[in-house]
Amino acid sequence: MPAVLSVFRLVYGLLFAAYGSRSLFDWPVRSPVRIEFGSWPGWYAGFIEVVAGLLIATGLFTRAVAFVASGQMAVAYFWIHQPQGLWPVADPPAGNGGALAILFCFAFFLLVFTGGGRYSIDALRGRPFR
Repeated sequence: MPAVLSVFRLVYGLLFAAYGSRSLFDWPVRSPVRIEFGSWPGWYAGFIEVVAGLLIATGLFTRAVAFVASGQMAVAYFWIHQPQGLWPVADPPAGNGGALAILFCFAFFLLVFTGGGRYSIDALRGRPFR
């Protein structure tokens, strides 16, 4: 398995964690919307993003966590973005602004099948990553 898969996993995991951290903690940048502790679905989505992003970045339980993260992004797209418009490549009103949700969804869906790669905690634990 190419080492670039581990770089791909690391970048997408850290970006996902950063989006969740922005939602929950206003870090590394302030969130445009304040999410109250325990509010549905925003707080739970942010929590999943932080935890899943860090697990994916380190390559721990990659396949299972990527499955959850991919599903979360599919739900986010169809609940939040798709009702706002047809095209994901533009922000409302011209489109639905869901391109990032689609990219995360399919990036994590890829990791469900490829695993964490050569440089992951899963590989160190002897879990198959073929």
